[in-house]
Amino acid sequence: MPSKCKIDPVALNQLQTLLAERVSSQTAILQQHGRSEAYHHPELPDLVVFPESTSEVQEIVKIASQYGIALIAFGAGTSLEGNASAPQGGICVDMTHMNKVLQINDADMDCRVQPGISRKTLNAQLNGTGLFFPIDPGADASIGGMSSTRASGTMAVRYGTMRENVLGLEVVLSDGRVIRTSRRAKKSAAGYDLTRLFVGSEGTLGILTEITLRLHPLPEAVSAAVCPFDALDDAVNCVIQTMQSGIPIARIEFLDAEMMRGINLFSKLGYPEKPTLFFEFHGSPAYVEEQAQRVQDIASEHNASAFQWATRPEDRSRLWHARDNTLYAGMALRPGARAMITDVCVPISNLSTCLLQTYQDIVASGLIVPIVGHVGDGNFHLLILVDPENQQEIARAQNLHDRMVERALSLDGTCTGEHGIGTGKIDFLKNELGDAVDVMRMIKSAMDPKNIMNPGKIFRL
Repeated sequence: MPSKCKIDPVALNQLQTLLAERVSSQTAILQQHGRSEAYHHPELPDLVVFPESTSEVQEIVKIASQYGIALIAFGAGTSLEGNASAPQGGICVDMTHMNKVLQINDADMDCRVQPGISRKTLNAQLNGTGLFFPIDPGADASIGGMSSTRASGTMAVRYGTMRENVLGLEVVLSDGRVIRTSRRAKKSAAGYDLTRLFVGSEGTLGILTEITLRLHPLPEAVSAAVCPFDALDDAVNCVIQTMQSGIPIARIEFLDAEMMRGINLFSKLGYPEKPTLFFEFHGSPAYVEEQAQRVQDIASEHNASAFQWATRPEDRSRLWHARDNTLYAGMALRPGARAMITDVCVPISNLSTCLLQTYQDIVASGLIVPIVGHVGDGNFHLLILVDPENQQEIARAQNLHDRMVERALSLDGTCTGEHGIGTGKIDFLKNELGDAVDVMRMIKSAMDPKNIMNPGKIFRL
């Protein structure tokens, strides 16, 4: 163990006694846990620990509480707003060793898992049950991280976000107590809804150690399609009319012409480099065909080009693999650049205004900024590509980012559709929610009086 570790020597000794070799302050390990996909400056912890059970997490928290050491829970490192950085140093609690499916209840369509399991691994283990977990933020994120940031993604338009799909939690509180927020009943009127309090709290109130999830039946038939448009506003208006028509579409994703160019470069594909919608339909064969025809008719009204269909699993997989790799596809547009990744969400009726005005700002900025959107629920992302050594570019990028967020708030939207607040959106939360942020501070202070649980995130104390 290098001598540079700033953790109290007595606390360090207790952690080593508890976890043996699953304690590290090696520089490479600290760097791995101090950064993520976020553009924010990396802030490293002093120590990384790898618990394997709730009881070990409980003991880690008790030690940290005794010595006033910050604790940061860590999943897959795919967060985008500095959610798992360590601005005050402290102990990073890496949950990847807690990666088991603990229980599958086929008849009740739910399961109980540890937080370190990734969404793809979970679905692989559900193979053969006729059930799946649909929340897909793109990255192969951990279920604990997805719960902590209230993640959503490409299928939220039909299946909801983590808020709707987390049924219950086991949580280690800041003083080391372990609580369960609910039983497995599908509904309850028993007391405060603590499950929803912890979902989206970004580890600032406790560390999740078990998660009960809602599962969904695998659809009998699945069909997917790609449809380009000549104009951005035609694509957006097609989305709005589709959603207002009440068609229960499973996915409806928007990629602008710049992002389609990146996908072609990165994935060696040949899609038209135009504003494009990616669709997916779930249901019985007849129902899927009916949905698809209705959407195709709507798209035709908005000057769409021909649909390119993908019904075989391997074709759909290739299509969505291209969509899920938009971060790397975007980076292919400017090798050596860094991506400032950010998102907003607005009511669907305001999507066209927000997206088109943001696009005008992008053109005026002179930057390369591909757009990706989960537009079925009014959510879109910018990948602002900048030279990390060019302060003028970074200032232009920040101005573009701020204008987008302020516009979304003026349209009754939110500064973050699914990335969370972390450190990156702190300055916008007060503008969005006003005095409600003071209530959040009160809850935080009551539940974590020593401010050891992921300090410096969501708001400042």
